[in-house]
Amino acid sequence: MAAGKERGGTKRKRTVSVAEGRSGTWSKKPKESAPKPAKLKLLDAKKSKEPGFKASKPPKSDNKASVRSKEPQTPKERRLASKEMSEARKKKRKPNYHLEKELASLWEKMRRYNVGNEERSKLVTQALQKMNGKYLEIAGSHVLARVFQTCVKYCTQEERDSIFDALRPHLLALSCKKYAVHLVKKILDHASKKQLEVFISSLHGHVTALLRHSVGSAVIDYVFHLASGSQKQSLLVEMYSTELQLFKDLTLTNSGRLVDIISRLQLQKSSVVRHMYSVFQSLIEKGIVNHSIVHKAILEFFTIADKSSAADVIQQLIPLLVQDSLTEEENTQISAPETQKKRKNKSKNVKEPLLARMVRTRDGLKICIICVKHATAKERKKIIKGVKSHIRKLSLDQFGSLLLVCTLSVVDDTKLLTKIVIQELQTMLKELVLDKNGRRMILQLLHPHSSLYFTPEDLVCLNLSVASLFEQADETKDVSEINQVPVEQGENLIDNNEKEGRIVQSATGSKKDSFRRRRELLVESGLAEGLFGICIDNIGELLCSNFGKDVVYELAVGGSDGILQSFTDRITALHEAIASLAVLPKTNETEEEHVFENFHSSRLIRKLVLNSPSFATTLWKMALEGKCDIWAQGHSSKILHAFLQSSVSAIQDLAKPELQLLMDRDVLKAPDSKLPEKAADS
Repeated sequence: MAAGKERGGTKRKRTVSVAEGRSGTWSKKPKESAPKPAKLKLLDAKKSKEPGFKASKPPKSDNKASVRSKEPQTPKERRLASKEMSEARKKKRKPNYHLEKELASLWEKMRRYNVGNEERSKLVTQALQKMNGKYLEIAGSHVLARVFQTCVKYCTQEERDSIFDALRPHLLALSCKKYAVHLVKKILDHASKKQLEVFISSLHGHVTALLRHSVGSAVIDYVFHLASGSQKQSLLVEMYSTELQLFKDLTLTNSGRLVDIISRLQLQKSSVVRHMYSVFQSLIEKGIVNHSIVHKAILEFFTIADKSSAADVIQQLIPLLVQDSLTEEENTQISAPETQKKRKNKSKNVKEPLLARMVRTRDGLKICIICVKHATAKERKKIIKGVKSHIRKLSLDQFGSLLLVCTLSVVDDTKLLTKIVIQELQTMLKELVLDKNGRRMILQLLHPHSSLYFTPEDLVCLNLSVASLFEQADETKDVSEINQVPVEQGENLIDNNEKEGRIVQSATGSKKDSFRRRRELLVESGLAEGLFGICIDNIGELLCSNFGKDVVYELAVGGSDGILQSFTDRITALHEAIASLAVLPKTNETEEEHVFENFHSSRLIRKLVLNSPSFATTLWKMALEGKCDIWAQGHSSKILHAFLQSSVSAIQDLAKPELQLLMDRDVLKAPDSKLPEKAADS
């Protein structure tokens, strides 16, 4: 250290000039050179003429400063600059960019509701003229395909025919494209019968291939809904056998059932089963089983399938029923530029299990009922948990309510049903009682499989099962006998099928006694108590309702098989609540009709008088004794006639003295000597 100091010596302090001292800066910039005099300029000019002379380069200009001056400074300038950059990128990426902008501006005008028909037709014609010759390119574009759909919707029939003729050779290819598929649907919507027939004939040999396509399957299902009966059959038979795909003449058959087609065309049943099984397996793997044509084909398959094939298809369908997914149509409606957050929010609204989408059609309902009936206990548990958040929607749906009815009728785990289904129904009891479809679950527990509340088609769906899964060792046994297997024999069937690794349910779909299951779901769950409370509190509204009166009737008579015997006090309270409304005086001042004069309530009270002696006694003593002359005309007269037509002699003796006087005075017409058939149920 010392040596270093000696060599370096002491550091000299830099003297600061007066100018630097004032500014306080250490300037290292070179001094500016003074301008050259005129003589020096002449010398430089002479040197430049000498050979080998190289002129010095001029000083570089400050490019950074010029770039900085061009950069946008304000937010508005930045927005405009970014917009220009995006426009430049779109021009490079889209060959029809200018055409797209022109058509988009026309589209905004033509799709408004306040535009006149003449002005809209002019805009449509103008747009079609711009599209002429570029239909295929436009059909595959995200934006232009929508403009094309609007043009097809509002154009004239001649323009529509020209569009169909231009796209006719390419409709199959367009059916498999993400955005063009919507254009194909719009063309089919407005197609004539001849054009629809031409398109369906062009599908021959391609139905199965298009069904396997996630986008093309939607077109097949759409055409299936638009087609006539014979056209539907021609589409459907292609899924049955390869021979029917190759030879078009074989598809022209009037036979609707697959069994009849096999016998008429002399097809091998085993080959048909193998082909259909392979088709269904590929569709199930891709999750494309929510189309009506697929439902119809699966139901036909169950009529000819052997035991193992039917069980395999059911076992593969069950996991899909509770799988949450978006439909293909809903997937295409979510555009690519949408952010991931928007996509998640949108998918929350449309996400639902496949089962909830399949039950929108009767054929889909039948498949779901078959799966529930032939599922194992664990699989049924998964199905019930899968529809937990959709109980309300299903209960108010025409076919969804039937699926819940089937579930309440066959599932043995009543604790799980009470926890998931019954508790959800208890939160909306009044809405269910007043709804045409919602009341079905309640009526099924009170009076199961009644033809009064279920149509013949509904009862066929509820009793549906696959006969091949219940075949006995004795093959000579008739199918009608197989479908009526007793519970004991059904348990033996289950024991015999355990060797195959999968338990097949009995013909009834369960092992538990039906009355015991109904009691656990209706009485022990607290549902019956809630129903009595709802009906007593809202008795006036329910009596005059077309659908609510049926639930009131079943509660008032105690249900079928005496299932509500333990609710004697509540039944008496319900009788008194009905009679208390009948006690009210008859006046013309109020807008509300009296329960004796209302169409629905008068027929319900008549029905109760015929079938419930306790109610008839209560009603007579509280509301009718000594007042029959007031109600001798109109709808109320049918109630008085019911006392005389009752099958209980005590009820007849109670009312006959007073009513006989009215009949003698011709105030009350004499009732028919005999009740019409099923009068008590009307």
